[in-house]
Amino acid sequence: MDETLGSYLEYGALEKKLAGSTVRAYRVDLEHFRDWLGGSGPELSEAGPSDIAEYSHFLSSSGYSASSVRRKLSTLRGYYRYLQATGNRNDNPAELLPSPRKPLRLPHAVSVETVEALLEVWKGDTPLSMRNRAMLELAYGAGLRESEITGMTVARVHLEDYMVRPLGKGSRERLVPVGGAAVDWLSRYLDMARPVLARGRSTPVLFLTYRGNPMSRMTVWNIVRRSAEEAGVREDIHPHTLRHSFATHLLQGGADLRVVQELLGHSDIRTTEIYTGVDRSWLRSIIDRCHPRSREP
Repeated sequence: MDETLGSYLEYGALEKKLAGSTVRAYRVDLEHFRDWLGGSGPELSEAGPSDIAEYSHFLSSSGYSASSVRRKLSTLRGYYRYLQATGNRNDNPAELLPSPRKPLRLPHAVSVETVEALLEVWKGDTPLSMRNRAMLELAYGAGLRESEITGMTVARVHLEDYMVRPLGKGSRERLVPVGGAAVDWLSRYLDMARPVLARGRSTPVLFLTYRGNPMSRMTVWNIVRRSAEEAGVREDIHPHTLRHSFATHLLQGGADLRVVQELLGHSDIRTTEIYTGVDRSWLRSIIDRCHPRSREP
């Protein structure tokens, strides 16, 4: 293996504290490019812009998805950036090479009626049913990610203030108001169901399994999938669908985009703006209501 490849992977693991899976992915990408260069081509550390451009074309024409090509090129940029920083190269041959454009994928939101059908599956007649209802009410009522649901602690729930404090990406904390339905079911869960699931043990995590352990993200997925099956919903439903629906329904109801950005915990409003493409009728209503020349004569 090229010495610079080994040192780059070691740098990622030890200095940048990258996850083992990330380092392994980098290794696979770099070794794939090295093998593509072959014995007659330049060494991995000596490849030029034309080599990388030709490699990018090879990937695209060989059936690799745009996202796979972008990832591999991003890996190469990081590797050559490291060589620059360590004095092994004067340039970054991958820096100016354009990546395939990422296709626009609109978030999948469902109707208010569909959300209500998912929630109504759980009547709260058992501790697990009460937990599932409270969890789904919170997920939709506050627009939480799966990781924010599983990572929610009792101390981050402020029922008296109708607020929760999820810990989002990058360990960024935010305050999110929750409505009466979510507060009602959370209150019931905390008073009646959670003590049963905790089995006398002290744990800070809000949502517990029937064994009293913290819920995994897969458990959340299974609950949402079962909710859809029981409700007879044929659409593709997953936990993030509730978050997408939360944002879409707020915008349809007239919420300001900046407010939705804050509630979702997006650091860049461009991430939030994608929701404006879900329902063009909402944009039409804004123009009709606010633009002085939108009214018919």
